[in-house]
Amino acid sequence: MVSEPLTTDERATLKRAAFGAVYLVSNADPGFMAMLRESAAASGAFTHTTGLINEVLTTGALPKLPRDNTEAAVLPALRESLTILAAKAPDQVDAYRSAVLAAVERSASAAHGVTDQEAAIMAKVRAALTGDLGHAGSSA
Repeated sequence: MVSEPLTTDERATLKRAAFGAVYLVSNADPGFMAMLRESAAASGAFTHTTGLINEVLTTGALPKLPRDNTEAAVLPALRESLTILAAKAPDQVDAYRSAVLAAVERSASAAHGVTDQEAAIMAKVRAALTGDLGHAGSSA
């Protein structure tokens, strides 16, 4: 149960971080067809969520991601998302983390198997999602 409603900005952060993580993995394996397969695979992970996480990740417009240095924007946003959820909906932290990890894993596996570049990005995403919430605002 949500103890405090999420603001529009907080919802946008959660969505931008989740979709941004998928983008980073998908972008690590170039090619239009691969990107299509990977995006479709990842969206399945988001649609299989429930409750607040499903509402945040499956409604509204797709988030806008920065064109330059997307990784530098997405990884801190993942940590910030966990901090937001820990404060306002602590029972949703694990669901969010699981949804994002499932999405990036599905994305990486969708086209040609997991490449070294995808594995490296997945490790960074996993680290951002499993870090100590007390240090979520620190740079990694």
